[in-house]
Amino acid sequence: MKHKKNVHEHLSNISGVSKNLFRILPILMITFLMTSCTAVRVASDYDKAADFNSYKTFAFFKTGIDKAEISDLDKRRILRAVEVELIAKGFTKSENPDLLVSIFTKSREKINIHNGFGSYGYGWGWSPWYYNSQVSSSIEGSLYIDLIDANKKELVWQGIGKGYISQSMKQKEERIKEFVMKIMEKYPPGMEQ
Repeated sequence: MKHKKNVHEHLSNISGVSKNLFRILPILMITFLMTSCTAVRVASDYDKAADFNSYKTFAFFKTGIDKAEISDLDKRRILRAVEVELIAKGFTKSENPDLLVSIFTKSREKINIHNGFGSYGYGWGWSPWYYNSQVSSSIEGSLYIDLIDANKKELVWQGIGKGYISQSMKQKEERIKEFVMKIMEKYPPGMEQ
């Protein structure tokens, strides 16, 4: 009889642990997904023959920027952020620039399917398991920043940032600044932080 009581207590403890685990697990998974989605992944490529120390001035390449398939508001947000980053690196905006700055964007909708197990909270004793599926979507965007040698009319550096984009105006503006800052950390080549 005592053995049955100990087994029952042990099972009750396991049941309590599993209830707590399955209450916390969804929160942990959501936190993980949110933090993994917030990172901006960046890369860059460049012309090894280019003398990046000779570039001191810049201007925006209107022809290239006009082709970007985003709203004019987002274009202005991106260009303001690029200007801030280049000025912080010692560049000057000029009518006769060394570098022309162009941008290109891509986006794609990503469908996320989250599958998992859960349990009903019945207070005492055993709680049955159930299988749960949730579907959500998010927009993954790519921002390309091209730096073109103004004299040669050749691409000398390209930075790429990929990550998730918010549709909230305030969050979008902050997200664009983050994208541009992370991309421009890769310029000049060899000086990445």
